[in-house]
Amino acid sequence: MALKTTKFDIQDHLQTPEDRAAYLAAAFEEGEEAFIKQALNDIARAIGMTEVARLAGITREGLYKSLGEHGDPKLSTLLGVAKALGVQLTIAPVPPPAE
Repeated sequence: MALKTTKFDIQDHLQTPEDRAAYLAAAFEEGEEAFIKQALNDIARAIGMTEVARLAGITREGLYKSLGEHGDPKLSTLLGVAKALGVQLTIAPVPPPAE
């Protein structure tokens, strides 16, 4: 008997603000620009791109472009999207490397 699998969709796991914040925090901890944009994109799609764009004060097309593969969102866009996603960006010192 063959093993039956289903396609994984991250949006199924981004239904609560806590899940979204944890996913985005993991992306920032990783520090890869592409992963951070993808996480922002995934969360925005889970909420609804139109709603996120409206709350962020940008056009839907602008949101898609900023968070797309070749996008490079401005700081104002990042801050607006973070607010629309219901997350807060914070700064912490980098821990010293383990010896």
